[in-house]
Amino acid sequence: MKASVIAIGNSKGIRIPKIILEQCHIKEMVRLETRGKSIIIKPYQEEPRKGWEQVFKKMRENKDDRLIIEDCLDFDLKEWEWK
Repeated sequence: MKASVIAIGNSKGIRIPKIILEQCHIKEMVRLETRGKSIIIKPYQEEPRKGWEQVFKKMRENKDDRLIIEDCLDFDLKEWEWK
């Protein structure tokens, strides 16, 4: 599909047909990336677990990264009930 680049204030933009936005599940926000000379437009989604690495490092520094619940399993299968 061919699209024209249009002036929008001091920027430039393109019009994307509604059907293409719906097919790509794009609603209000997008994430823009470049790959070589290509522009990639993706639906914007919050990044799950973003920032966790820094939080875990801080927990380690504060010695607050111990287990709360004992991390062991009772493998005595006589106690288990299988359904």
